[in-house]
Amino acid sequence: MYTISKQFSFSASHVLDMLPDGHPCARLHGHNYLITIYLRTEKLDCYNFVKDFHALQPVQDFIDKTLDHRHLNDVLPGHPTSENLARFIYERFKPELPELFAVEVSESPKTSCRYEP
Repeated sequence: MYTISKQFSFSASHVLDMLPDGHPCARLHGHNYLITIYLRTEKLDCYNFVKDFHALQPVQDFIDKTLDHRHLNDVLPGHPTSENLARFIYERFKPELPELFAVEVSESPKTSCRYEP
């Protein structure tokens, strides 16, 4: 099995208003997000790639257009947690990237969430 990953970054705000009063994440705040997508396959393509990294440009384009410098409450259905963001990106790209098996979202250097159905 071969696995590759590629990272993308963006900045955005959100409010987790479902949290109790006084929780710091219930207030408007932002993060410099790091998104990592993971692709795998048993057999390499004709170029000996899992996937050409250049072919992942649509992921960057989507992040730049849809998520970067946005308020995630206005973009994501439901609560804009890292968990929901990871699933949102996975579901958006799985149809065009069949090798995609996981998406990881990091809000800070010490925290991350990985969605892997």
